[in-house]
Amino acid sequence: MEDNGYDKRVVRVAAVQVAPVLDRAGGTLERVLNAIAEGADKGVQFMVFPETFLPYYPYFSFIDPPYRMGAKHLELYDQAVTVPGPVTQALSAAARRHAMVLVVGVNERDGGSLYNTQLIFDADGTLALKRRKITPTYHERMVWGQGDGSGLRAVDTAAGRIGALACWEHYNPLARYALMADGEQIHASQFPGSLVGPLFRDQIEAAIRHHAAESACFVVNATGWLTEEQRTAIDPSGQHHKALAGGCNTAIISPEGQHVVPPMTKGEGLLIADCDLSLVMKRKRMMDSVGHYSRPELLRLQIEDRPFPALNRAQAHPFTETQDGPKDDRCDNRGDDRTVAVLRNPAG
Repeated sequence: MEDNGYDKRVVRVAAVQVAPVLDRAGGTLERVLNAIAEGADKGVQFMVFPETFLPYYPYFSFIDPPYRMGAKHLELYDQAVTVPGPVTQALSAAARRHAMVLVVGVNERDGGSLYNTQLIFDADGTLALKRRKITPTYHERMVWGQGDGSGLRAVDTAAGRIGALACWEHYNPLARYALMADGEQIHASQFPGSLVGPLFRDQIEAAIRHHAAESACFVVNATGWLTEEQRTAIDPSGQHHKALAGGCNTAIISPEGQHVVPPMTKGEGLLIADCDLSLVMKRKRMMDSVGHYSRPELLRLQIEDRPFPALNRAQAHPFTETQDGPKDDRCDNRGDDRTVAVLRNPAG
């Protein structure tokens, strides 16, 4: 950051559009590590991978009825990522080795549940943020649990202040506003890709360009890719291949809502661009939606940003010895002038 108070660095970013490895455990991680190394050779400082790319997005859930999903769902459990665990250790080491900030989508296994989780690794390998998609979309609710508001924040990294959302979370304006208000400079956006067809591609285009202009930030969006062979493996009948195609729009958007480089809608590769962070202030000078263009006395966001674990252990409370025996101090009603009803045994 410059001495005059706002960031004028140029950050080289990359959005990755590649196919996962569906038929070999650990294969997708190899592809991720190879992409990181390739990006490092090209000077990339910040890289975004598609939604739940590790080990793969559950495409089966989009075309299979629930009663047929059991075996495939359990296979996803078997390969899912634990945090921390061997996969996060490998990603952390790669980030540190190449001095690169990474945003990676994973299927996270925590106890008996899976979550759609976004991991942000800083350039020193530190896990800067773990957040879970707050509401899985449509068919995804059969696969993942719900996240909470603890991850709806931006984090400082070597590449700037980073926020992240997954897929249709971009249709939740309050979720987006939480990151906008937290000052994100670069927004990491992740979609599965290879779903729904051209309609999905066009919807992604509208969502990411609008967020960039409204938030006055860069958006780095990564979508996945499926080969024809993979579509056949997911749907041997071939009846749903159209539902497993299109929907790819890997893109890098400026704070003015424009493509920095042409988007990638087919095939595999790294989309790379240099992002001048001074454009964030140039846009905010005109329209700062959480500053001079906001009206917090009329409209403001209240967020519950605490995690809600299933178990909270109460702290021990002291007991006071009285002539009637030990008394739990939590039951001291002094100062409480409400009437207390006492039920007594008539025979006593």
